[in-house]
Amino acid sequence: MNLLLDTHIAIWAVEDNPRLSEAARQLILDPAAHLFVGVVSLWEIAIKHALGRGSEAMPMSAAEALGFFQTSGFTTTPVKTTHVLTLESLPRHHDDPFDRLLVATALTEPYRFLTHDARLAAYGPIVTVV
Repeated sequence: MNLLLDTHIAIWAVEDNPRLSEAARQLILDPAAHLFVGVVSLWEIAIKHALGRGSEAMPMSAAEALGFFQTSGFTTTPVKTTHVLTLESLPRHHDDPFDRLLVATALTEPYRFLTHDARLAAYGPIVTVV
């Protein structure tokens, strides 16, 4: 099972943050799971961390996050042309550009997208809200 982790899910997983639900933990720790984090998540972290949205929202820099993701065995997924083309045709269920590109990535590859944002469930069965 290929799981694309939403930015906060990935951060919470590497921090062992109590905000990570038990359902998310079980999916992430499943030996059959192949865990992916998008370059778009690193982009989001870099932007928000640089804007001073540290501690609670972005507790680490993109470089630190990448190190934690790699140590945790997550595979980094690049942004591809096909992801952008899929993004262009996505319904406007959600306006966050990072989340929309992650959904487009999940649809294209395909991955199961793990998120804590219930609004993203509108994109269908590829989204798992945990």
